[in-house]
Amino acid sequence: MKIAKDTVQHLLALADIRIGGDRPWDIAVHDERFYERVLAHGSLGLGESYMDGWWDSAHLDEFFTHVLRARLDKKVKRDKQVIAAALWSRIANRQSYRRAFEIGERHYDLGNDLYQAMLDARLTYTCGYWKNATTLDDAQEAKLELVCKKLNLQRGQRVLDIGCGWGSFAKYAAERYGVSVVGITVSDEQLRLAQKLCKGLPIELRYQDYRDAQGSFDHVVSLGMFEHVGVKNYRTYMKVASRMLKDDGLFLLQTIGGNTSVTATDPWISKYIFPNSMLPSIQQIAKAIERIFVVEDWHNFSAYYDKTLMAWYHNVVSRWDTLRARYDERFFRMWTYYLLSCAGTFRSRQNQLWQIVLSKNGVAGGYESIR
Repeated sequence: MKIAKDTVQHLLALADIRIGGDRPWDIAVHDERFYERVLAHGSLGLGESYMDGWWDSAHLDEFFTHVLRARLDKKVKRDKQVIAAALWSRIANRQSYRRAFEIGERHYDLGNDLYQAMLDARLTYTCGYWKNATTLDDAQEAKLELVCKKLNLQRGQRVLDIGCGWGSFAKYAAERYGVSVVGITVSDEQLRLAQKLCKGLPIELRYQDYRDAQGSFDHVVSLGMFEHVGVKNYRTYMKVASRMLKDDGLFLLQTIGGNTSVTATDPWISKYIFPNSMLPSIQQIAKAIERIFVVEDWHNFSAYYDKTLMAWYHNVVSRWDTLRARYDERFFRMWTYYLLSCAGTFRSRQNQLWQIVLSKNGVAGGYESIR
């Protein structure tokens, strides 16, 4: 036990984190088994021990920012189970058609009450655009407006929204720009609420995997869904988008991305938050779009995801009393750990947020980037 404790103290010291310290990013250990669990199971052990109440930090977001800036995630040995999972992801297609609806059932179907408490008024579960915004509602409206402008939406056009969530983009685009939208989702809970929110508008919502989508559209948009596609399916995904996009149309893809190419996600995130997910790299996206699309614009505003996640966290904390009846304390620790650890990944610049505008044949005369 002492060797494990000394090792963890040494590793944390490399990130300027003290056990028992009084700075916001320091940690308090409540159970001595914490040290061996972290050394044995890496990020999975770190997250699970937090869920079990074995340790705390006054500001988890700052703790993770320090950990990731010091690259401690590369210094802690992973256990055999984690290594085996990473190797298996290279062989198996974890995002196959058979598994397509698992992310909806395990994450997006958790409960609309949770997401209504956490998100903005439009229920936009992607990064906001904070350039001139001071509130979450304003940042999400600004992001939706930015997407519409980048696509140059025109009244009467038809748009496909892959991964439409609760219909925030579809509703905004239909109301503000007079377009019709087909939205697809793999979440039954999202679909039922989205249909109510979009009632009376020229919006068709489908419970459908992207591989089954059909039709011809002036534009295609996908906001925060590509993270669930998986590297083995990127090429298929791009071909599907191209097949449904008119020759002179634009495809706007918004996705979280990583600085290096991987084939699986963090084991704790995979087990508790986003099963079968992974973050694409620039190289993987570029390989997937080659000979299918022309890159017209690539916009990185990842620092805004830090602000978005912190806003979601504060919403959950301030409204937790309304959620206690359905979600227990361990879920609360899990969910806040998810939000704050992810904030740390963006603050440390380990994760990125990209909006990519693609065309099939290149925009005549060039595409004008909009910020």
